[in-house]
Amino acid sequence: MPNDAGLTPPAPPALPDTARPRLGPHLRLRFDRSRGKHVLLGPESVIVLNGTAADVVGLCDGDRTVADIVDELRTRYERPVDDEVRDFLARMAARRHVTVEEAK
Repeated sequence: MPNDAGLTPPAPPALPDTARPRLGPHLRLRFDRSRGKHVLLGPESVIVLNGTAADVVGLCDGDRTVADIVDELRTRYERPVDDEVRDFLARMAARRHVTVEEAK
């Protein structure tokens, strides 16, 4: 029987462009001066974000759709970000760091 250890878990399903992600109710986005980086603070946890991740999370307000977030980040960065942003949001949703509503 093959050993499953070390295999990469399957990617979470992509969020539709009409989804409206919002930061999970148990998390807060803050700038940590001692680290010089943004962090997500949760109950007994700290998630250190790089600059791009902080920009994505900062746009997850429940009003913007995934497509809106991708469009905004395209204006901030000089390279295509579409798939990276969608993958990041899908992973965040799978971990319940963001909640997702469908557009009305």
